[in-house]
Amino acid sequence: VQLQASGGGLVQAGGSLRLSCAASGRTFSSSVMGWFRQAPGKEREFAAAISRSGGSTYYSDSVKGRFTISRDNAKNTVYLQMNILEPEDTAVYYCAANPTGWTPILARRYEYWGRGTQVTVSS
Repeated sequence: VQLQASGGGLVQAGGSLRLSCAASGRTFSSSVMGWFRQAPGKEREFAAAISRSGGSTYYSDSVKGRFTISRDNAKNTVYLQMNILEPEDTAVYYCAANPTGWTPILARRYEYWGRGTQVTVSS
């Protein structure tokens, strides 16, 4: 699976962005998809994940209630709608695919990673 994230940019605090991650390959619909992020000087952290069918989602406490993950298996695409953005959300956002099972927050279980897209939130 090859992943390409897009949709990042510069936005003011309180604003919104929608990230997309397009996947190639036939394993997309059978993969748990996740979004992770890495801020400058910090470790990569989990943000959100969605099950194969889209019926289950999981969020980190830091984004819960503000971010929404969704997927369109017909388009091989996963999305991350980010609302009420805060300067603390500034990071490179990565999408990742886990074809082995529902372990949403464990980065090591995600076998495929995109290159990331920069999100910068100004105060």
